Amino acid sequence: MNELISVLKKNGYKITPQRIAIYDVLKDTREHPCVDSIYNKLHPMFPTMSLATVYKSLEVFKSLGLIQELNVGEGSFRYDANTIQHPHVICLNCGKVDDAELDDIDLTEQVEVKTDYKIVKQQIYFYGYCPECTSKNTSLNK
Repeated sequence: MNELISVLKKNGYKITPQRIAIYDVLKDTREHPCVDSIYNKLHPMFPTMSLATVYKSLEVFKSLGLIQELNVGEGSFRYDANTIQHPHVICLNCGKVDDAELDDIDLTEQVEVKTDYKIVKQQIYFYGYCPECTSKNTSLNK
């Protein structure tokens, strides 16, 4: 949390309990929540907090490189406090988003070699069915 406070201070942003709580939600989960999920989780503790506060805080965090924004194709963004570039896997049935832990695969270097582009950022998504949905619905195994 000291890193968050330090980065916010250094860049001239207010340090509020709401901002700290929003970042805490992201830092302490691997669920990749959307804005509504973050808001709904925090609303009981901060009943006067608006949805706009969540949006604005996420924009600040994103601009400071504290989080990454994921567009997994569901009409809203998801957020991840793990800013190291890594692929994600999305369940087509329930919408769950997980990190895909891949060992020593450097697609960025391969793309640079093949295209002569200097890659500065990448987001890779895999789509399929999570183990929970697969076990509940055997037709997903086909």
